[in-house]
Amino acid sequence: MNRNILLLEPNYKNKFPPIGLMKLATYFRLRGDNVVFYKGDLKEFLINDITNDCVEKLNQMDNTINWKLRSDKIATYIKYRRKTDIDKIGLEDSAYGILLAPWVDYYKDYYHKKEYLKNPKWDWIGVTTLFTFYWDITIETILFAKGLVKNVKNIMVGGVLASIQPKEIEKATGIKPHCGTLHTPYKDIDDDNPYVIDELPLDYSILEEIDYEYVDGRAFFSYATRGCIRKCPFCAVPILEPQFQPYLPLKDRIERTRRLYGDQQNLLLMDNNVLASKDLSAIIADIRSCGFIPGAKYIEPNQYEIAIRNLRLGMNDRGYIRKCWKLLKDINETKRLNEEVRTHIYRLREENGLLHPITCTKDALIRTYKSFAPYFEKKYASQKGRSRYIDFNQGVDARLFTDEIVSLLAQVPVRPLRIAFDDIKTERAYTSALKMSVKYGIKDFSNYLLYNFREKPIDLYHRMRINVDLCEELNVSIYSFPMKYHPIRDEHSHDRDYIGEHWNRKYIRAVQAILNATKGKIGRGVSFFEKAFGKNEDEFMELLIMPETFLLFRFFFEHLGYTQKWRNEMSTLTNEERDILYPIIFKNDFNHIDDLTNNPKLLQILQYYKNYRSEIADENSELYKLKKEYDELRTISKK
Repeated sequence: MNRNILLLEPNYKNKFPPIGLMKLATYFRLRGDNVVFYKGDLKEFLINDITNDCVEKLNQMDNTINWKLRSDKIATYIKYRRKTDIDKIGLEDSAYGILLAPWVDYYKDYYHKKEYLKNPKWDWIGVTTLFTFYWDITIETILFAKGLVKNVKNIMVGGVLASIQPKEIEKATGIKPHCGTLHTPYKDIDDDNPYVIDELPLDYSILEEIDYEYVDGRAFFSYATRGCIRKCPFCAVPILEPQFQPYLPLKDRIERTRRLYGDQQNLLLMDNNVLASKDLSAIIADIRSCGFIPGAKYIEPNQYEIAIRNLRLGMNDRGYIRKCWKLLKDINETKRLNEEVRTHIYRLREENGLLHPITCTKDALIRTYKSFAPYFEKKYASQKGRSRYIDFNQGVDARLFTDEIVSLLAQVPVRPLRIAFDDIKTERAYTSALKMSVKYGIKDFSNYLLYNFREKPIDLYHRMRINVDLCEELNVSIYSFPMKYHPIRDEHSHDRDYIGEHWNRKYIRAVQAILNATKGKIGRGVSFFEKAFGKNEDEFMELLIMPETFLLFRFFFEHLGYTQKWRNEMSTLTNEERDILYPIIFKNDFNHIDDLTNNPKLLQILQYYKNYRSEIADENSELYKLKKEYDELRTISKK
């Protein structure tokens, strides 16, 4: 008997799709189960699910009316319970209207009286987890799942947080999580399961079921290795993947994805230390055999054709109905078509219930395919092709670089090459690895720079400076992304409030304020870097204690002379006065400045730390007028 499977990702923000759930979707579909994936507002999920059940019931009672086309009105009534909304459904259009109304009310009550908790529809629910600081929303999702499953023994909670803090999750939810990967046939999930679930191809169709758009959602995602040979104290990999697997063949999984879901532009390998593999040459050969060679171009396949084909095959009706709706909406709004053609497309959509995702039907989409197909054929025929790249997304280990290894990396279009630079102690290995890469023709680099761990603020400045200087010296591009450390266990693992031993709240806020101006990254350009982070250590440390609004509106406050006045007054402090003032500044709480000290001189300086943003936003304030004048002058000077 086919099972009803629900896969949930908590509604947090993340770049990458849930790879574990995509493998589980493949597994359950191989077994013939009905699979649904959801990420979003949990109440909306319930309402839409109950609405679908209601529509099905109405169709059973009177199939002369396409109740699916009225799904949006039915959902509104179920959600709000207003009589005016039930009137809009048009139940009186049916000869059985007097019999249908009680059923619509039944489903309305089913939602509001939480009758779904008494008779759950889901046989198995999987909940993925990510970072520990997403604790609250993750626990909320698990507790939600408990109310929807027939037997709580059939809830599986897995992923990063589940593996790091299984006892904490069990205490909070009563569910014992699964730790690590699913790699044991005849044990994981089902006793008769012959598959190594962790090595199954990904089901990309589930991403079409939701509104959420992953930043890096349109690529091949895979692993060529698992685990890591290192045991870095800040890293969760030794817990998640304790055994290093040096080689997982790529080609079959990539080719299966191409056949079922269409070609993808780039390849993102999520390996944690791919260079540690003794089979790196085989991994590179796999990558090349999948079409990722220098100069390779990507021609996007006809997405509408693929979606309709998969609808006909019944691969994932829920996902591909939504995808077709999105594609039709996009082509209807494209400026490449004239107004007459767009109006024609709109009318076709309107006549067939294709204007809204909730009213779209599989039959209507298949029936109208030939009408819409020419527009998509023309769209995809006009492509010139885009360069395709491979990204070892988790970074590579500078300490393992050799000429042989870099010569292998140069055989595939790596962009960017992410070389880990989490510790200033690895500077020599890092610069050597980067220069070696340049020698073999690699020009684009990137890395995350960990801070707020055990290093001092100056160490972060040095690492940023090294990258900026290497850009100029080697004529390459290096994008650095400073990344704040969060503990994965104990205090502050469930929030973002952890402060490292050499850091304080003011330093953290200052770095974040500067990064806000640089959009979170540091690229090429010495003068830009020196303005943002200082020309030397002293300037950097001064920036860290500078009032936050002076950082956010750097040029404006310099123009007013406020910044120099603050600097002048700071320079008059004695060592004893600094010892009093600095701890106050480090706490970064300036809501009640007059209560912070009785020293008039220090109080005068602390006035600079008030929140000027409210004044800048107040149309009646002098500062607002000065800011407006300043912006107008800058606009004129740029012309």
